[in-house]
Amino acid sequence: MTRQKILITGASSGLGAGMARSFAAKGRDLALCARRTERLDELKAELSQQYPGITVAVAALDVNDHEQVPKVFGELSDELGCLDRVIVNAGIGKGARLGSGKVWANKATLETNLVAALVQIETALEMFAKSGSGHLVLISSVLGARGVPGVKASYAASKAGMRSLGESLRAEYRRGPIKVSVIEPGYIESEMTARSNSTLFMVDNATGVKALVDAIEREPGRAAVPWWPWAPLVQLMRILPPPLTKFFA
Repeated sequence: MTRQKILITGASSGLGAGMARSFAAKGRDLALCARRTERLDELKAELSQQYPGITVAVAALDVNDHEQVPKVFGELSDELGCLDRVIVNAGIGKGARLGSGKVWANKATLETNLVAALVQIETALEMFAKSGSGHLVLISSVLGARGVPGVKASYAASKAGMRSLGESLRAEYRRGPIKVSVIEPGYIESEMTARSNSTLFMVDNATGVKALVDAIEREPGRAAVPWWPWAPLVQLMRILPPPLTKFFA
């Protein structure tokens, strides 16, 4: 099934902008939202010029403003006519060692990556229920497979929560016209990973985004991307002694 009308949150940079460019090249209509509207406007102008046959709608959205999420999703859906796929991508990579006194950073990560994601999920599912079908995509992370020590502990926890929500939804919607996919990117070059100390198996943005979009198009229940080496490594992470997970953080 071709999902023609796609909404992406956190679309102003990084993987979100990369996915927008890739789907635009496939001729899909896009609803893009993020906090940084100037970047969204630049992206819309770029895509509209390169692919004049598609529709690109943009809107300002801070996903932590929970009341705005259904409002903005609804407005974008109206502009495109409907939504076939919603990609819950918006997230942050803040974090500090637990107990270091920087609770604000860990709290912000959990609120943005998990609580705000829940609001987006609820909104998308309500819209799909009304339209009769849809594809919900949750962007988790390979770090959601296992707790990791250090500054990424809260980030890993938030992505584990996303994975758990996705597993619950996959069980709930296993027979219906609504499909749910949990996508777990490894280290892909972006603004977020530029601040990371880890370069373990880092891939360039173009390679990573292609793997990400290819996986989404297959509509799997769950996928680590790029498949090599991350699919085997995720399995390894689950059985490693806890202190050894630091090598993936």
